[in-house]
Amino acid sequence: MGTGFSKKKKEARMMQEQIGKMQQQMTAVEVTGTAANGLIEIKINGEHEVKSIKIKPECVDVEDIEGLQDLIKAAFNDAASKIKAQSMEGMKGFPNLNQFGF
Repeated sequence: MGTGFSKKKKEARMMQEQIGKMQQQMTAVEVTGTAANGLIEIKINGEHEVKSIKIKPECVDVEDIEGLQDLIKAAFNDAASKIKAQSMEGMKGFPNLNQFGF
C-alpha cells in the first residue's frame, strides 16, 4: 500500500470529522412546517423531534378530525423536507463523497 492509500485514509478521516461537525450543526437547526396557509404550524429540529405545534382554532372541526390529522401530517412533512434540503445543502461541501460510498 503506497502513499495513495495513506492519502485516501487521511481524506476519509477528515471527511468523517466534517460530517460529524455538520451533524452537530443540524441538531441545532429548527424549521417550521406549515399546512393550510398557516393554519397548522409544526416546528422540528434537525433530528426530526417536534418542538412545538400551533393549531389555529378556525382549523378545528369536530366533524372532521381526519382532516385535522392530515393537516398536521402535511405540516410535519413540510418541516421534514426543509430539514432534508438543509442537510443536502451542507453536503455540497463534500465533492468526493462518491469515492467513499456516499
